[in-house]
Amino acid sequence: MSKRNNQQNKQAARERLRAEREKQAKKEKTRRQLVVGGSIVAVLAVAGGIGVAIANMNEGAETKVSNKEWKSEAKKKAFAKPANTAGDKGTDVVIGKKDAKNTLTVYEDMRCPVCSTFEQSTGETLLKDIEDGKYKAQFKMGTFLDDVPQISGSGSKNALSALGAALNVSPDAFLEYKKVLFDAKNHPDEREDEYSDDKRLVELAQDVKSLKDNKNFEKAVKDGTYDKWALEMSKVFDKAKDEGITGTPAFQLNGKKLTVGKDNPPMSPEEFTAVVDENLKK
Repeated sequence: MSKRNNQQNKQAARERLRAEREKQAKKEKTRRQLVVGGSIVAVLAVAGGIGVAIANMNEGAETKVSNKEWKSEAKKKAFAKPANTAGDKGTDVVIGKKDAKNTLTVYEDMRCPVCSTFEQSTGETLLKDIEDGKYKAQFKMGTFLDDVPQISGSGSKNALSALGAALNVSPDAFLEYKKVLFDAKNHPDEREDEYSDDKRLVELAQDVKSLKDNKNFEKAVKDGTYDKWALEMSKVFDKAKDEGITGTPAFQLNGKKLTVGKDNPPMSPEEFTAVVDENLKK
């Protein structure tokens, strides 16, 4: 083989290698834009940790009910607020002993995978603290994941509306149903938007004793009785950004945001208890 041909082959090989590197670089750039720029990398203090709400979004993921369609239909319905709520729009959802001196505010989104992980690891501790009167829990539920273009959908709002139907039954039904929806075996990948399906929400409610075969609850879910209430709840959550709440899960104790330095979620029950106890002393 001549030196000329050898040099040409080497040059061609270098060009192919360069082209492949550029191709891979473009793919990586696109991936980073989806994960960091256009998706939700909801970096927040989760009781002191940093919660990454969403990662590795797939653009164009299909949804059962579009975000726009759900909102449009919800606005046409009459407003109804669930029982066991307070305030003009029923957006004050406080559960616990009335004489509890402290209030823990809990911020969650029903499609949030980090919320699901937190509930699985530390949810029982939170419920026990409520039962023991360590604090009352005020729930401010967001639906911002439905608005992320890369995933979109209506699962957050639809699940929140179903939670309203559970709350109308009882505060315990609300807590138990929320636990079921966040359970590892039930909680979907945020891109799948399973909670936009009323049938799925009713199916999962069968694991809650007070909701099983509860026709009034099922009708409220299927009719979207609390859809408009879910939108009002979302507005309350959105206003919390002025208090530094930019993602989920997040917590405030007596109005002060909880943090645990550099620790990341999910927090263990011991870590959560330590952070709460420390702030109760202040």
